Amino acid sequence: MSTETFEFQVEARQLLQLMIHSVYSNKDVFLRELVSNASDALDKLRLAKLRDDTLDADVSDPHIELETDPDARTLTVRDNGIGMSYDEVGELIGTIANSGTAQFLKELKEAQDAEEEGLIGQFGVGFYSGFMVADEVTLLTRKAGEKQGTRWSSRGEGTYTLERVDDAPQGTSVVLHLKPADPDNQLHDYTSVWKLKEIVKRYSDFITWPIRLVGEKGDDGEAAEPETLNSMKALWARPRDEVSEDEYHELYKHIGHDWREPLETIQLHAEGTFEYQALLFVPSHAPHDLFRQNMRHGLQLYVKRVFIMDDCEALLPSYLRFVKGVVDAQDLSLNVSREILQQDRHIRMMQRRLTKKVLSSVKSMMTRDADKYATFWREFGAVLKEGLVTDPDNRDALLAVASFASTHEDGDAVTLKQYVERLPEGQDDIYYITGESREAIDNSPHMEAFRERGIEVLLLTDPVDEVWVDAVGEFEGKRLRSVAKGEIDLDAREDDKSEDEQKQQAEAYAGLLGWMRERLDDDLKEVRLSTRLTRSPACLVADADDLTPALENMYRAMGQEVPHSKRVLELNPDHALVKGLNEAYTEREDRSELADTAELLYALAVVAEGGRPKDPARFVRLTADRLERTL
Repeated sequence: MSTETFEFQVEARQLLQLMIHSVYSNKDVFLRELVSNASDALDKLRLAKLRDDTLDADVSDPHIELETDPDARTLTVRDNGIGMSYDEVGELIGTIANSGTAQFLKELKEAQDAEEEGLIGQFGVGFYSGFMVADEVTLLTRKAGEKQGTRWSSRGEGTYTLERVDDAPQGTSVVLHLKPADPDNQLHDYTSVWKLKEIVKRYSDFITWPIRLVGEKGDDGEAAEPETLNSMKALWARPRDEVSEDEYHELYKHIGHDWREPLETIQLHAEGTFEYQALLFVPSHAPHDLFRQNMRHGLQLYVKRVFIMDDCEALLPSYLRFVKGVVDAQDLSLNVSREILQQDRHIRMMQRRLTKKVLSSVKSMMTRDADKYATFWREFGAVLKEGLVTDPDNRDALLAVASFASTHEDGDAVTLKQYVERLPEGQDDIYYITGESREAIDNSPHMEAFRERGIEVLLLTDPVDEVWVDAVGEFEGKRLRSVAKGEIDLDAREDDKSEDEQKQQAEAYAGLLGWMRERLDDDLKEVRLSTRLTRSPACLVADADDLTPALENMYRAMGQEVPHSKRVLELNPDHALVKGLNEAYTEREDRSELADTAELLYALAVVAEGGRPKDPARFVRLTADRLERTL
């Protein structure tokens, strides 16, 4: 048979070099591409035989073979799938050669920018990745139902050849004449059996068809039995009742790099115009880097059981970054290298569906297994609450699965719904307090009147709590309100003062309050009498719309400049220290010493909320001086 030689265009040669050296970041993926093409060919043959049972094709043992020859330094990837005709080889393998650089790059850019189908579906693109590891590539193919085959060959430089052959088997074989191994440039010895096994295990383990490594011939000339390298066990594609928990757990340990069993297994099958399967796992413990900015997270992405990428962040929102698992799509827009995912509507659709599935599974966990839910919330509650700020579309679902420590529960957490259900008549607010620890906020002066009156307060100790309460604002018509912000008007007690008594008290303290406001003008916007203190002499509160000191510090730590908010100093008029200060202010004309006492009282309020005095050394001197006078 005659052999025809074709020349690459100049720009096509340049593009081929770009493909070989730039498009793929990891040379190992050439085998993934060739195996994927072989798998597609087997899929197409199965479909063609179903459509036309008279098709003259062997479908008795569909498979993919890898065969190495270390002496000749060749690697062969073959399949007995649909194969290609002479014209199809010229068209499909010539995709790059015939399109020219400008047209190819135009199609690539359109596929990325317009979020349409990518170029990965074209055989020629993945096929040419073989030139990353080979000096010469030879392809032999025969289309099922045809008698004559085709041989294509090229060194990836100036030309390629096409030849019609009579003795080609059904399917396609690609022979790679390998370059010398160069470990320094990540060019491995691809005749190495262990290396091939490693690549197949990583990228193609769940391919539907068996991938067999053809054994070397022994001294007797007999070849060893072929070894199947892939498991073909795509657990996510099988009904749940056909898979044991042990199998699920083993898969989780493999992809999650965890020796413990998962807390929850979640399976999803989406059917319709866009089909995909997902198998997700909630770990039983939080990873050590859960809150690190550079934490690697995301799900493993497969397309038709072909591994595409390890950490596909686009499939779940950041606040579910602890979830591990696999998503296998039947059809997906990818870029030319299969390595970078386009942000198209299919991805957004999958993220919405997967997010809702995870949150509904957590809600189910709350009702059917309280202990398991308690473990989940202890490990992941803080990160899940990030979604209350970043994902308003799922805010209601997140609030439904969130729980919080409370003054009404010794150890058990309470949901917002439970809080609202036991609200006493007349209370229209959900009270909360934020702080660094349970112990610190339990003993906060802001809590005194609430404890005395038996009013339930949520105790929030995660940094994100400072943010989400403002973002949410209310729950079922009840306002979320900090006990440390704004003026608090609690229901009166029997021993509370009458309105006339309160008015008289306000008049009696008016002078002291105004004087202290002037003395502490750099730090305070107001000094007033408190209704929330019963035992402590003073406390600091923020106005309802002001940032708390903790939130100010958080923004500054993130590099955002925020103005310092002056706060309000509230004094307990029934405390002996405040009473004595007011009497001294009223009786003395020389108030120079009282200025130090006022400053000390303000510093005590700062310390009481876990803060640090502006001048710690001065605070110590003032305190020591006062203590000395008591001796």
